[in-house]
Amino acid sequence: MKWNKYTLKITSEAEDVVISTLADLGIQGVEIEDKQPLTEEDKKQMFVDILPEMPEDDGTALLNFYLEPEEDNEAILKQVEEELENLRSFLDIGEGTITRSETEDKDWINNWKQYFHQFSVDDILIIPSWEEVQPEDQGKMIIHIDPGTAFGTGMHETTQLCIRQLKKYVTPGAELLDVGTGSGILSIIALKLGAGHALGTDLDPCAAAAVEENKEANAVDGASFDMLIGNIIDDPAVQQRAGREKYDIVTANILADVLIPLTPVIRENLKPGGIYITSGILDVKEQEVREAVEQAGFEVEEVTRQGEWVSVTARKPQN
Repeated sequence: MKWNKYTLKITSEAEDVVISTLADLGIQGVEIEDKQPLTEEDKKQMFVDILPEMPEDDGTALLNFYLEPEEDNEAILKQVEEELENLRSFLDIGEGTITRSETEDKDWINNWKQYFHQFSVDDILIIPSWEEVQPEDQGKMIIHIDPGTAFGTGMHETTQLCIRQLKKYVTPGAELLDVGTGSGILSIIALKLGAGHALGTDLDPCAAAAVEENKEANAVDGASFDMLIGNIIDDPAVQQRAGREKYDIVTANILADVLIPLTPVIRENLKPGGIYITSGILDVKEQEVREAVEQAGFEVEEVTRQGEWVSVTARKPQN
């Protein structure tokens, strides 16, 4: 589907006011392109795989919004121009110019390609569909993952920490529970490493479609990887379907504030002797998560680190 795209060039300081003004005119979902540097706190909270280098901030911003061709675009644009002129009386909005172009739905997805390229986690190659495996990588385990709008690709340190722990602890035929499965990358890798079955849970219904696409891309047998949408922390139906003392390994690549209430629940899912792999933990939260793990009755096996991120791997006692 084609859309009419409109780009406003303004000052970055005027972003919030202009966006609010557009919302009052019924224009929602505005994209912001500015060059303001992210703070360290911003980077920690984003928890994203792909973080491109930002150019130097020049104080300008581009606001993009989209209108369907059948809408009365000229009338809407006239309202926008009038409101921009009104704002000039009390706010420096910069140029306030409007550039017109056309785009398609598929363009928003294809734009990811400029940021995501194949990369390796030790001997595992993670590659998007538009790139080819190089001769020197033919001997590696190949995982096909395309970046989507909501789920990670494995590039983030927290995911890589989990991948390395799975390489250590997956045994042939193992049962895996993957909490917050997202794209399904951890479950897919575990299955490729020899696990017998994986169950993924996620709060986002979109995860089910992402998992299906990635299962197909990696030739994963549908029966070996199931999905549940819901919160395993407090949803009895999800807890019941997941099962008690059923899993050899549980992975949870989630932020620390979620891991803390999740951990005592997960103890019920694991078999005696089962392994609990946590990640998504900023180093400043390491002690809190470790205490939650120990208070739930786990024995900490090891703590691994990459950058500012921490993974705590623990074992449920045999008795």
